[in-house]
Amino acid sequence: MDKLKVFGKANLNGSIKIPGAKNAVLPIMACSILSNQSLHLTNVPNLVDILTMKKLLKNFGIVFHSHENSLSVIANNISNQVADYDLVRKMRASILVFGPLLSRFGKAKISLPGGCSIGTRPINLHLYGLERLGASFIIKDGYVIGKVKDKLKGTSIKLPLVSVGATENILMASVLAKGKTTIINAAKEPEVKDLSNCLNKMGAKIVGAGTSIIKIEGVSKLKEAEHSIISDRIVAGTYIIAAIMLNKNFVVKNINPKHLETPIKILKQMNAKLDIGDNYIKINSTHSIKGATIKTKPYPGFPTDLQAQMMALMSLADGKSEIKENIFENRFLHVPELNRLGADISVKNDIAFINGNREFKGAQVMASDLRASVSLVLAGLSAKGITTINRVYHLDRGYEKIEKTLGNCGPKIERLK
Repeated sequence: MDKLKVFGKANLNGSIKIPGAKNAVLPIMACSILSNQSLHLTNVPNLVDILTMKKLLKNFGIVFHSHENSLSVIANNISNQVADYDLVRKMRASILVFGPLLSRFGKAKISLPGGCSIGTRPINLHLYGLERLGASFIIKDGYVIGKVKDKLKGTSIKLPLVSVGATENILMASVLAKGKTTIINAAKEPEVKDLSNCLNKMGAKIVGAGTSIIKIEGVSKLKEAEHSIISDRIVAGTYIIAAIMLNKNFVVKNINPKHLETPIKILKQMNAKLDIGDNYIKINSTHSIKGATIKTKPYPGFPTDLQAQMMALMSLADGKSEIKENIFENRFLHVPELNRLGADISVKNDIAFINGNREFKGAQVMASDLRASVSLVLAGLSAKGITTINRVYHLDRGYEKIEKTLGNCGPKIERLK
């Protein structure tokens, strides 16, 4: 199992180009199931999760043609509607094939999904929305088996909780449904809007994506389309925080700063010196980062996927900080590992209390999930000495070979087998 050896007191210079968003491309790959025409994607990141989704979709009979960061998806010969445990267990986003399969074929059988160990992440909201559209389900032997009697029918669906995955699954299922569908209390994330934009290029009729109310008018079929994936706001936020922790001048390029408005606002309140451009953010060195209090919330609130990275920064900041985690019930698994590196963090229920003015020192640590992994990389880069991070397969799910991509900008990171 791979490890990362991170050399502390790292240098950081120049700029980095942010790749396409993992959380945008996964549902867009799933939406290809809805059409027997080709879907051509660009700005596709090179990540383990993308490879996992490709394996899952190939199992259905979908064909791929890849070239660098481009991907063509052809789903004109789907011969299977079953997703086995070995394919699904590695990634919770696998559930996103459920709605498209039910919509196009009227049946689907999918193993209950896996992913990071950061909470239960139930799929009840997905099933609730799909049931409202006319699907029925049984759960048997670890599988969810869904059927549609005739054809999915549009309706009004009010989600009791904001859920990105459920919004995306219902949205995709509604595209070929008969009549009109309204999703109320929909997730507003940029990745949901990107999915909607792609589906509209394919011939769907969707309005309101990016707001709390999405309206879909069902169509009979979809057409061939091309789409470029939006840049990854979480990867961008991670590298902005890295530059602040290392106190370096650095430029994060190929991003939409509007997707990071809340993190930018909080970082500026912490005294970070940021220059915001149309498609870049320049980080300027500063010697006085202050503590802060934040609460994770659905977009446009502070993203839970930047919580661990922000905690690493807060450990170096002046004064005390607090983070209240409102999205997942088990997302402080990185706290003991950051404390091993020299942080002073305590947790009570869903609040982490961070005492600042600490200095990280290299040690052996263990990664527990994707964003926890990268928080340990950031701590290791700013530490005194060498940090060895075990179980970095989590990291590869969301960051493209960080030892090369970020390593090309100055830091020394080695991958060990």
